[in-house]
Amino acid sequence: MSEEITDQAESDEILSPEPAAPTIYCEKCGVKNLENNYRCTACGYNLHDTARPVISTGDDSAAMRLLLPVGRSGLAIVSGYLGLVSILLLPAPAALITGILAIRDIRRNPEKHGMGRAIFGLVMGMFGTVLFGFLILGLVLELLRNRS
Repeated sequence: MSEEITDQAESDEILSPEPAAPTIYCEKCGVKNLENNYRCTACGYNLHDTARPVISTGDDSAAMRLLLPVGRSGLAIVSGYLGLVSILLLPAPAALITGILAIRDIRRNPEKHGMGRAIFGLVMGMFGTVLFGFLILGLVLELLRNRS
């Protein structure tokens, strides 16, 4: 009886094997990866020539991305708005920092957009931070001059 159960189990394994996940080999280091991996698990090399597909929620044209933050890095949006108000000088350092973080985020995730906003936030943040620094330096020098 136990031989029949063993034989039956072996025949079931032969008839219905587990489907193997499709794999590809990294062109850079040769490591075997799952086909749906975007980057190599060993060296981080881009396994596919094209970027990962982005799930579209409708019209994803350049004009739509210009008007609405479709597929944009959240950091790029924050950086852009902080860059706009960095003329007030106080949020300028925050615009500078979020601009740097947004550019890094967009480079790591090629499916995200918003590089223009991130660069705008970075430039305006630098400009505002330099002006803010000169303002503080001028105030400190004025205070020191008045004490003497």
